[in-house]
Amino acid sequence: MNESNIKKDEELSKELYRVARGKETEAPFTGEYWDNHEQGMYHCAICGSELFSSDAKFDSGTGWPSFTEPANLQNIILKDDASLGVRRIEVLCKKCGAHLGHVFDDGPRDKGGKRYCINSICLTLDKTKN
Repeated sequence: MNESNIKKDEELSKELYRVARGKETEAPFTGEYWDNHEQGMYHCAICGSELFSSDAKFDSGTGWPSFTEPANLQNIILKDDASLGVRRIEVLCKKCGAHLGHVFDDGPRDKGGKRYCINSICLTLDKTKN
């Protein structure tokens, strides 16, 4: 995928821009994928980078899509985030810099203990891949 595949900021919906560029969060239990159980590969909604497999998705009860691990660690950046006065780890798309969500240490212990809490608006699901 080349740089021309990255959507320009003016092409983004108001909500996608608010979350992905403004580093905000969509309301819980409102996004398209929080309760989705279809198989496939989740990609970045801005650049199309492969991010998470449905095989790693689990129901965290939080209202956001949650994954135990990325499909490809090379496609994300983990960055310290103290923006709310607490230490968190932000998850960003490496290719386009989109804010995707945060990773926490309260995921399933038998799958490594991580919970990648990702905003639905920042994802698209390709049902032909997994």
